[in-house]
Amino acid sequence: MSEKTFTYADIESHKTRDDLWMVVHGKVYDVTKFVDEHPGGEEVLVDCGGEDATDAFEDIGHSDEARKVLDDLLVGDLDASEKRKSTKAAPTAGSEISSEPASAPSFVTILSIVLALVAAYIAYTKYM
Repeated sequence: MSEKTFTYADIESHKTRDDLWMVVHGKVYDVTKFVDEHPGGEEVLVDCGGEDATDAFEDIGHSDEARKVLDDLLVGDLDASEKRKSTKAAPTAGSEISSEPASAPSFVTILSIVLALVAAYIAYTKYM
């Protein structure tokens, strides 16, 4: 059975909590039924809905078990011509670097920084 291929236009129409798709490593996943089970909370998934979430997925350092969960959520592949259009993929050798400004930090990044600052404050006040 051949898998379907999708464009970013197809994927971008699925970015709500009740209809949520994303791309990870050129594969398209329907994560709608996983929203309630995601250990990082639904906000993390919704923030990446309708987009290429490869960088966010890899930045967290997901386990092998988490990667296996993706297998059950696979709906197809990103169209090969779309892979070159990904704005979140790292530049490859010979590709031009975009002059567009970097995107804003993700919710997970901001939350991690806030939690680290709170932990540092607690440690400082406890031991000083």
